[in-house]
Amino acid sequence: MAATKAFSMKINIANPRLGQQKTLEIEDEHKLLSYYEKRMGSEVEGDVLGDEYKGYIFRISGGNDRQGFPMMQGVLRNQRVRLLFAKGMPCYRERRNGMRKRKSVRGCIVGHDLAILNLVLVKEGDQPVAGLTDGKPERRLGPKRASKIRKLYDLTKDDDLKKFVVRRNIETGEGEEKTVKKTKAPKIQRLVTPVTLQRKRHIKNSMVKKIKENRESKAAYAKVLHNYKIVQKEKRAAELARKKAGKKKKTTTA
Repeated sequence: MAATKAFSMKINIANPRLGQQKTLEIEDEHKLLSYYEKRMGSEVEGDVLGDEYKGYIFRISGGNDRQGFPMMQGVLRNQRVRLLFAKGMPCYRERRNGMRKRKSVRGCIVGHDLAILNLVLVKEGDQPVAGLTDGKPERRLGPKRASKIRKLYDLTKDDDLKKFVVRRNIETGEGEEKTVKKTKAPKIQRLVTPVTLQRKRHIKNSMVKKIKENRESKAAYAKVLHNYKIVQKEKRAAELARKKAGKKKKTTTA
C-alpha cells in the first residue's frame, strides 16, 4: 500500500494596521478542525494555533488549494467548481474587451484540502507576537498630488513639498547587517516649479509668436491679392479700351 501523505497547511496571518505579516505551518490537522466548514469573512479564534495566540481573533480572507486555485467568495462549496467568468468578477482579469472565460475556482468554505489559509488580525490577545504585533505603525503610502499633500500637512504654497512626501527606505543585507541603501518616494503630481513656469511661458510665447506670424502672413497675402486684382482690373480696362478703339476705326473707314 502507498503511504499516506503527511498533512501540512500554511496559515498566513496579516496585520494591516502595522503592515506586518507572519506565516505558520501547521502539521497537526486536529488543530484546525474548528476552522473547517467556516466561510470567508467569518471570525475565528486563534487559540488553536498556539499559546501565544491566546485571545486573538482572526478573520478568514481567502486561501488556495494544493493545486493553486483560489477561494472565491459567494461559491458555497468546499471543493473546486468551474464557472463562466466575465469582466468585474473576482478571480478573473479579462484580456480583451467583452471576453468571457470558464475557469476553475475553489468554494469559500474552508476544508482539509487547502494548502494556504489567509487570516487577517481583528483583535489582539494578551501578549504580543513577534513579527506580527511588535512593530510600529508606519505610513507606507501617502498622497501624491500637490494640493492633497498641502491639505494633509496644512502647508502653504511657499513650503517645499518634497520634504513632506512619504518616503520608503530600501534596505540591503540580512539580520543585524541591514543597512538603508536608498529611499523611494512617489513623483509629486501637479507640482508647480520654476521649470514648469518656464515651460508654460515658453508655450505661451511660442503661441503668441505663431499667431503674430500668421496675422502678418495673412496681411501680406491680402496685400498681394489686392495688388493682383488691381493689375487684372487695369488689364481688363485696357483690353476693353483697345476693343472699343478698334470698333470706332472700322466704322470710320466704312
